Amino acid sequence: MRNDQTKTESIKLRILVVEDQVKMIQLIKKGLVEVGYAVDTSETGEFAETLAAENEYDLVILDVMLGGSQNGMDTARHLRRDGFSGPILMLTALASTKDKVHGLDSGADDYLTKPYSFDELLARVRALLRRGQKGSGSSAPSILKYQDLELDLIQHQARRGDQNIFLTAKEYALLEYFLRHPERPLSRVQIAEHVWDVRFDIESNVIDVYVNLLRKKVDSPFPKKLIHTIVGVGYVLKEDK
Repeated sequence: MRNDQTKTESIKLRILVVEDQVKMIQLIKKGLVEVGYAVDTSETGEFAETLAAENEYDLVILDVMLGGSQNGMDTARHLRRDGFSGPILMLTALASTKDKVHGLDSGADDYLTKPYSFDELLARVRALLRRGQKGSGSSAPSILKYQDLELDLIQHQARRGDQNIFLTAKEYALLEYFLRHPERPLSRVQIAEHVWDVRFDIESNVIDVYVNLLRKKVDSPFPKKLIHTIVGVGYVLKEDK
């Protein structure tokens, strides 16, 4: 399911996937996580609304045929009613023009008919996220930079000074989050929510492990350290003075 070409374009971080088929939701989440997104999941529209009220999502992938008391079209209407302005991609086995119009009228931005390939799903996700960036009135940077450390979001390449740095997908997502919030203390909860997902076990030491792995690549070979621990809080990307 992994596609390295698409991996270079994963700029946005958080996606909510709403699908009542366990196997399908697992496959979609696995594929999106592999290309660098943080993904939350819900098997019902009701719980999806709760998650959307508590978290900020860049995009919602929403199946039309959901279990529970409401279907995907109901959920889309409720999300719009409650103020969600991000793109909604609907998934469905209903392929008629009338069904598609109904879905779009419910608040969806795009409509993908089953069966579909994951590459097609990912292409729709990328297109919707790019459209959302253009519609926001601000151009998203293609390169994030702090001091001599930079991350090329198009080439999916980290670099410090004149040295390229190879990162795993999760290290890349972690560094991107640091670079989007330089000199701002980031708690483990914030990092977990934006780089992992809402079900992440905050009691585990996975975040500390990955921060240490990232430090070995972007800090250890260089005299000036940029990733610092704030005792009792979390971490911060700042110049070592």
